[in-house]
Amino acid sequence: MARRPLQEINAGSMADIAFLLLIFFLVTTTMDQDIGILRQLPPPIPEDMPEPPPVKKRNVYEVLVNSRNQLLVENERMDVRDLKEGAKMFYTNPNQDPDLPILTRQTRSNVQENINILQQALAKDPTNKTLKSDLKKWQGKMSAIELIGEYDELPTSALISLQNDRGTKYSMYITVQNELSAAINELRNELSEEKFGVAYSELNPALSEDKPKILAVRAVYPQRISEAEPKDISGGN
Repeated sequence: MARRPLQEINAGSMADIAFLLLIFFLVTTTMDQDIGILRQLPPPIPEDMPEPPPVKKRNVYEVLVNSRNQLLVENERMDVRDLKEGAKMFYTNPNQDPDLPILTRQTRSNVQENINILQQALAKDPTNKTLKSDLKKWQGKMSAIELIGEYDELPTSALISLQNDRGTKYSMYITVQNELSAAINELRNELSEEKFGVAYSELNPALSEDKPKILAVRAVYPQRISEAEPKDISGGN
């Protein structure tokens, strides 16, 4: 009995299919990306901008990291594990410490009074951008009061000043950044949970009902971390 010859498989079409699959996976596959620290840098300072007024020392929380990765806060050595609580104390000053910022009580009456003054001024000078900006700021404070009630506000000039040495290790740099951000985030979460029953971190800015809450919490606890360009800082013995 004669044997039938084996049929050959046409490999040419399989190569085409494999090539098409490779193209498909290259186009549709997503890869994780390191997004770094989310910060919005300020715009360049205009050359004709006048010198700002001097800042009161108690309104600046000085944080320095030297080339040995040692932390110096308000001219004293501090363990990085204590940095978060120190920053929270600076923001809230619960014991009325004279070396910390003096918070101003924002009440409905005084905010409304400032809004009225600015509206009257704008009626006389409707193109004044500074007046418009100030009015928007005070209207934001009123919106915050309507949602969370009267609150104690940091002075406008109060901020955390962070300075690193050029030799500071990147891991230390990130640790300090995390602790400072965590201090503000914890304060925001505590306030949001108290007033709205949900953590600030769970509020969704894309939802119309959440956005006013986010702005209100930020009005009470703004993120004010000023980071200067690294320089050569003393070794810190």
